[in-house]
Amino acid sequence: MADEPHYLGHRQRLRERFIERGPESLADYELMELLLARALPRRDVKPIAKSLIETFGGFAEALSAPVERLTEVKGIGTQAAIELKVAAEAAVRFSRAGVMGRPVISSWTALLDYCRTRLAYKGKEEFHVLFLDKKNRLIADELQGAGTIDHAPVYPREVMSRALAIGATSIILVHNHPSGDATPSMADIEMTRKVADAGKPLGVVVHDHLVIGREGTASFKALGLL
Repeated sequence: MADEPHYLGHRQRLRERFIERGPESLADYELMELLLARALPRRDVKPIAKSLIETFGGFAEALSAPVERLTEVKGIGTQAAIELKVAAEAAVRFSRAGVMGRPVISSWTALLDYCRTRLAYKGKEEFHVLFLDKKNRLIADELQGAGTIDHAPVYPREVMSRALAIGATSIILVHNHPSGDATPSMADIEMTRKVADAGKPLGVVVHDHLVIGREGTASFKALGLL
């Protein structure tokens, strides 16, 4: 009987360490190996895992990359790329469970964590609106626009129309800066003013606008911009 490939023993040791010593005992590339092993059970995925992290600049960045970019990395096919995207979506949904249906004031830290998990490592700008009910409970997080690396279209009338349609009385605007710097731009400030003005006659309040970057998060309310 032929000897088993060396990577199978290595993979089993990683799994055992994960269970016995906890996930934090694994380096990023080792955790990536375990994810890839599900889609590539008969491959030595260690070099592929290291290549992914090197190519995209980190574990989170790799998981956040679109499928078409992931498949550009040698050894990554569509199935493996989908496996990584499933892991990324699982992280988002786990984080969202801590804030959905809860008052944002009492779960603000969890809300920031959720927004960072969802948006901090996106390669293109996305604009989301968090819709709140009269008790400031989060009832929906909806993508309003996606664009280039530095712009996502937002239409104040559409935001307010949607708020009225689902019974929201206040909103929080959220978008990411793929550059990593969360500092609000003049365009961000002007757009926020237009959305807030559109909501005033309708009784829909803009509580905050969060700008998410890899280097941190900026709050319009904390900065005195709202």
